[in-house]
Amino acid sequence: MKPIKYLREDERDALWGLTITTVRFEKIGPDEPLPKDCGYGDHSHRFSPERGRVLREYQLVYITEGSGVFESRSLGKINVSPGMIFLLFPDEWHTYQPDVTTGWTQYWIGFKGTNMDKRVLNGFFERATPMFEIGLNDELVGLFRRAIDVAQHKNAHHQQTLAGIVNYMLGLVYSLGKNDSWNHDDHIVDQINQARILMHENIESNMTVQDISAAVGVGYSSFRKNFKKYTGLSPMAYFQDLKIQRAKDLLRMTNLTIKEIAYRLNFDSPDYFSTKFRKKTGKRPSDFRS
Repeated sequence: MKPIKYLREDERDALWGLTITTVRFEKIGPDEPLPKDCGYGDHSHRFSPERGRVLREYQLVYITEGSGVFESRSLGKINVSPGMIFLLFPDEWHTYQPDVTTGWTQYWIGFKGTNMDKRVLNGFFERATPMFEIGLNDELVGLFRRAIDVAQHKNAHHQQTLAGIVNYMLGLVYSLGKNDSWNHDDHIVDQINQARILMHENIESNMTVQDISAAVGVGYSSFRKNFKKYTGLSPMAYFQDLKIQRAKDLLRMTNLTIKEIAYRLNFDSPDYFSTKFRKKTGKRPSDFRS
């Protein structure tokens, strides 16, 4: 998945009430510095963890692996661990960085507009409480990756599509942040969610469900049992459903052939891909595209 940094909007896009300025996924390894994030026309995205930064927009930053620290003018300093997401506010000094011993994996999306301004004005989001402990959530990861896809292809009215994704993200984050049922000590649930995130991140790789169970440190037999108990699906079925959803996006947004999509998603053959796609959607890939 090719990273996207900055997006432009026009005056009509702004009338929609929410426009998206940046979206990205990044893995920062141990001892690796955070990117300085230059390149935006007004240099407002330039970032140094030592000096901090003030943005002209909002950003959601989601940490799914590793640990570090976050600090803002209104909150002060707080430790960051996997499953935490923080909201950056315009005109609010902040800084953050991963621990040098762990690095971290981060997703972020930037946006601005009157819709979000009203939510802040009405107290739904506050500068003094920008951190949300929502746990590892594969639905949110899927939304970030969907946003990256839309930003890459920039089809007609992509800003409005991205605005819809961000509105869904904000509602999800707000709801999860208010839900006290997330259990920090439920190790099995955390492993399953970590596995689901890995599936999202490896849809187009040759990683198998056995590789994923090994990556989260669980034997496959136990992993399969717990995964099905928690999600209602076997790991294989869940992973295949994600691949079919990805195939639908590729059929909508690209000119890739059905054969190219099948092999890109690591199906054994185009015929096998078509059979699985039709079973899941009720249509052949060619009919779905047309």
